[in-house]
Order: sequence, then structure tokens, then C-alpha cells
Amino acid sequence: MTVPRWVQDSIFYQIFPDRFYNGSRNNDPVNIQPWGAPPTNYGFAGGDLRGIIDRMYYLTDLGINAIYLNPIFLSPSNHRYNTVDYYKVDPKLGTQSELLTMLDVAHRNNIRVILDGVFNHCGRGFFAFNDILENQSSSAYVNWFHIHKFPIDAYSPGDATTYSGWWKYKSLPKFNTNEPAVRKYILDVARYWIEQGFDGWRLDVPNEIDDDGFWYEFRRVVKNTNNDAYLLGEIWDGNPRWVGEDHFDGLMNYPVRTLLIDLLLQKIHIQEFTAGIEKTLQKYPIENSRAMLNLLGSHDTERILTMFKGDLQKLKLALLFLFTYPGAPSIYYGDEIGLTGGSDPDCRKTFPWDENVWNTSLRQWVRKLIWLRHDIGAFRRGNLKFVNCGSEQSLAYSRLEEDKVILVVMNLGNTPIEITLNLLKCGFEHTEVVKTLLSPTPLSISNEEVKLKLSPWTGEIIEPMEKIN
Repeated sequence: MTVPRWVQDSIFYQIFPDRFYNGSRNNDPVNIQPWGAPPTNYGFAGGDLRGIIDRMYYLTDLGINAIYLNPIFLSPSNHRYNTVDYYKVDPKLGTQSELLTMLDVAHRNNIRVILDGVFNHCGRGFFAFNDILENQSSSAYVNWFHIHKFPIDAYSPGDATTYSGWWKYKSLPKFNTNEPAVRKYILDVARYWIEQGFDGWRLDVPNEIDDDGFWYEFRRVVKNTNNDAYLLGEIWDGNPRWVGEDHFDGLMNYPVRTLLIDLLLQKIHIQEFTAGIEKTLQKYPIENSRAMLNLLGSHDTERILTMFKGDLQKLKLALLFLFTYPGAPSIYYGDEIGLTGGSDPDCRKTFPWDENVWNTSLRQWVRKLIWLRHDIGAFRRGNLKFVNCGSEQSLAYSRLEEDKVILVVMNLGNTPIEITLNLLKCGFEHTEVVKTLLSPTPLSISNEEVKLKLSPWTGEIIEPMEKIN
């Protein structure tokens, strides 16, 4: 039950299905909103599985080789975190045949796909909970949930009090995973979709399932079905107890996201940032660090460009760090073209397919970073070491894989700087020539030192060109 090696070589793209692309009008609900209308908690935009198939070329052109797909199972909502049937694709997204076609098209393009697994809670329409609503205390499924008293009140305004709901939402009854029949149902679902060919699960709020043994069983079922399947936990605080043979291969790396955003918004100093990153990397075995999902945004956060108040330079630096840091980078759909938005539901806008409204320079930057990561193994497997540049407003770190060294340098200030780098201290032994990979920046080398000029809020990647034998 090893950590899948393919994860560290992956560039993930997170797709919120209803908002990505409408590929078929045949499955549109009658109350569909116009594409581009302000997103709401209840409205449907019409994005579907056919749309993902139709736009697979866009992902391959960008360099994507993994997809994290938000929930696609039958549900009354656009986000589908209130599942009604875990074995049925929501008809508003298409058919199971279209889902498997999408998976086949992805695999033919060397793109893996992981599904969003929501197993802490379900929707009110789920068959077992619906049976309780009909039969109350006489239901055969009373033990499937945390029932506090009868009669069950599932629809009047207010919090869930007669049963446990996720964050007290009546629409999200919480499973009782101590019940053997519930465990069997969920584990059968987990096995079924891996057998259909999917490459792993992203697990929603797994820390709220308090029975620790549940995830051990879940992991064994999935890994025994496909040992190369990826298990990703949504753990916001990065607690290492959730990583390893009893739980998940990696976590959504929100702590690193927070450190990076705070650094670029100048809420913390560079020294605090580097100390925080080093502490984070020390938490996990190296194979798990390389299996973390590194992100700047998701369906649960403000859009990253909005967080930076439209500052493209800071966003580009954040992306530079994302793609040169250990773990698997993840792009939330539309971030690469400058999509903006506040917190949910505003962060779930439809993807604007009119290229005239794209920030093409940002997309080109993302595309360049993706291909550099694909090309340079040190970014995927190298150890990270921070380097002292002698400047209070610079951040520098090396990625070392065997004898291959790559250096990343950033100016995190409002004024231009000239940095003097000692090549030996950076790991460039016997280096005669170095080159920059992001821009044609002239470099002068003297006495094994290189001087690099950086404009405010810019960064550079430095690579040795040759060595003296």
C-alpha cells in the first residue's frame, strides 16, 4: 500500500462540473441560468460531462495530467455535496456512459481522474434517510444516522435538532459509520468506482468521521482494488495523524497556501514563512510530502486573484512557488485566466470561454511553469533548501535531485534589488555558466558568485548550463 508515484508527477486541475462547460443541451434543467450569470447557491448553469470531454483539448494544451472532479453523483444541488445516490450519475451532468467516456478520453490523453467522495453525510433524499422520514422510529434504517428523537423534523426552518446534520444543516444528515451496514455501503461504493477505472478519491471532511478505524478499512478496500489509487484528505490544519498507512496518501495543503498568501500580502516576514515551510515539510515522510495537493484556491475559498486584490505580479509569484514546491500543484478552474470571485458561491462562476476576456499573459505564465515542472525532475522529486541571499526582501531556495540543482529567487519588495549568490552555497559546484529560465536576464559570474537584478515582485529560476570535469 505505497503512495502512488504518479502523484508527484501530476499537475491537477479542479473542475466544478456545473460551471466548466455546457457540452449538451439535452440534459439542461428547465430552470437553467444563462452562462455567465452571477452564481447562486441554488441555480444551475448547465456544465456537464460532455463539456469536460469537449474541452479536454484545453487541458492537454495547458499541460494538465490529472483532474480532481467535484461531486458528480445524483443530488438536488449544484455542488452535489448532498448525495442522493452514490451509484448514479446526476442526469443533469449526463449518463454513466458519458462519465466512463470522459474517463476513457482522459486516460487516452494520459490524464488521471479522482472523484470527490462525500461519506460523512448525504442528502435528505438518500434512500435510508428517506425511509426514516416515511416510517420514523419504525424504519429499518434508524441506526444509519445519529437520531436524537422522533418524530424527525427535516424541513422546517432552523438547525437540525432531531438528528445530527453536518454543521447542523438539516439538508445534510450525518452517517453513523459505526453501523456495519453503513460501513459496508460506503466501502462498496468506494470499491465500485475504483473498479470502473477512476484513479482515486478526494475525501470530503474526513476528520468529522470520528471512528478512526473507518479510514483504515477504506484505505485497504481501495488499495486492494488498485494499489496505485490516490487517497487525498481534506484536512485543513495539515495534522500529520491523517497521513500514512492508516489514512491518506496526501492532504489538501491549505497550511502552505495560508503561509504563501500571508507572505505575499506582507502579513508575515520571510523568516516566518521559511520557518513555517520547513516545519510543514518535517511533519510528513518524504513520499507523503510529495503527494500533498498544493493549491491556491478551491471551491471553498475566495478566488486567488481576488485575495491579491487584482495584483497579477503577486499571483504570478504565488504560482511560481506552487510549481516549484514539493507536492502536486493544483489549479482551480479559471484561476489560470484570471477569473475573480469572493467566497462561496461567488468563487464558483462559470468558465468564460470567450478568449477575448482571458488574461492571456497569466495563462501563458501558468503554461510555462507547468511545462518547466514537467521538464525538470528536481521540481518534482528534489529536496528543498532555503538559501540566504543577503537581502531582507528576497526569498531563495534550491531544489536538489541527485546532482541536479535548480535555484528559485524572488523579490518580495516594492523596490528593485541586486542579489549576489554564492554558487557553492547554492549547490552549483564547479559551475561556469548559469542561465535563467523565465526571462532573458543577463547574469555576470565572478569568483563563483552571480549577480541577479530583480524588479519589484518578480522571480527567476536559475539553472547551471555546464560543469568543469
